Amino acid sequence: MNQVTPVQEAIELDVAIIGAGLGGLYAIHRMRGLGFKTRAFEAGSGIGGTWFWNKYPGARCDIESLEYSYSFDDDLQQEWRWPERYATQPQILAYIQHVAERFDLMRDVQLNTHITEATFDTDINRWILKASNGQIISARFCIMATGNLSTPRVPDFKGIDTFEGKWYHSGMWPAEGVDFTGKRVGVIGTGSSGIQMIPLIAQQAEHLHVFQRTANYCLPARNGPMERDHESAFKADYRKRREEARHSGFGVSGYPAPTQSALDVTEEERRKNYEMLWERGGTIGFLTCYSDVLVNEEANETAAEFVREKIRSTVKDPKVAALLTPTDHPIGTKRLCLDTGYYETYNRPNVSLVDVRSAPIQEITPKGLRTADQEFELDAIVFATGFDAMTGALREIDIRGIDGTRLADKWNGGPTTYLGLMVAGFPNMFIVTGPGSPSVKSQMIHSIEQHIDWVSDLLKTAVERQVHRVEADMEAETNWVSHVNEVADATLYPKANSWYIGANIPGKPRVFMPYVAGVGTYRKVCDEIAADDYRGLKLS
Repeated sequence: MNQVTPVQEAIELDVAIIGAGLGGLYAIHRMRGLGFKTRAFEAGSGIGGTWFWNKYPGARCDIESLEYSYSFDDDLQQEWRWPERYATQPQILAYIQHVAERFDLMRDVQLNTHITEATFDTDINRWILKASNGQIISARFCIMATGNLSTPRVPDFKGIDTFEGKWYHSGMWPAEGVDFTGKRVGVIGTGSSGIQMIPLIAQQAEHLHVFQRTANYCLPARNGPMERDHESAFKADYRKRREEARHSGFGVSGYPAPTQSALDVTEEERRKNYEMLWERGGTIGFLTCYSDVLVNEEANETAAEFVREKIRSTVKDPKVAALLTPTDHPIGTKRLCLDTGYYETYNRPNVSLVDVRSAPIQEITPKGLRTADQEFELDAIVFATGFDAMTGALREIDIRGIDGTRLADKWNGGPTTYLGLMVAGFPNMFIVTGPGSPSVKSQMIHSIEQHIDWVSDLLKTAVERQVHRVEADMEAETNWVSHVNEVADATLYPKANSWYIGANIPGKPRVFMPYVAGVGTYRKVCDEIAADDYRGLKLS
């Protein structure tokens, strides 16, 4: 028996929501619509989740603005005006704040509240949550909208506490911004956040050293002001486009499922297609242009080599170009990055690329940083080292299910879920875009809406049937995890040491976490399970 005795009177809720980003806010809207008493608890001092925390220079979405937005309210999507093709962090945060105000969501948001413990009380079938401020919350259901990229990873470099300058992390950027004018700056990491910030920091810094361990593939964004004719045409077709996105591979419209192999066309035709996609900008086109780019190494190599040629033709120094050219993973198997002037930045005289694969960073020194073969004097260090993705935020909470089982212990060998939504042994708890769902391999707002809509229908059913406990079946969970792995193993994704498998976190189990059969396929599976009386779930 796993009984919790609250030390103070608890806040009584039907549904407790952890996190007030895009997922948490939509959950409030849907739960409220079902008549549930609900509240979202947010650790930050503002709403927005990843778009609240990631204020680094150049922070921008890599999905086009007109796609990366809520679809649940037609008036909202028709009236909101996006200023750019790819929205910046401040623009997205303004949009999120507008949504919260428009739908009066803030009255059910509690800020500055870090949930540290969540325990399922089997006697009363309720979750008992504890916050760092001592607050106790009792809820019939718990929705974990903690986000996939919300636990920054600061490397445990020797000597970091001795550094006399200032250091920053892309996921914990000062709200007031940072002026690097006249400073010697080191950026560690060349993933998405590094690629976005490096061109802007280079424009300010006296000298910028970029410390790169692994080169990544980047495609041009071709960002610019929103063309109003394009916006009007898009909005006129919004309903059709949203429906198309729901049945697509990545949750984005305009990219129909490919039917042709990259190896079935001539080199000339293939190059013409890649060139058109390069000029168009964006990442989805390269991942969906041919049917076998993500499953056949020979086909993938045609796209990879095209991008390598672009890097070599852009970067003037052949040695630097060689370091920036990825050769250790198929294109698209790590997060495919969008850039604006990234490769061109390495032609600037005040920018140096440092290869820390051949000469790793040894320690942070009072005056800068030392690699295996050189010391660098720096005034500021920026860690663009990413996040403990997909599981980090959940593992930070002491979550205990039936018989006191800790989620962190259950996931010791890697995360296990049913549909990425529920975990066996943890009744009445739902994860938004969790491991085992399309999640980070999809347009995230699409997947957020799909998950919360599905959970809403399930909870409505539970209330109508007077069900007290909704739980994933262990066998169903095991079978789903096997299916997720089978799908991944049939692709090229596992060939990359990416954060999709936790490779950026020392000691983290190497398990491929997203479900990559496609958004449309996943939606169909979820709908079929619901239609089959929620097969794989125990409603008791």
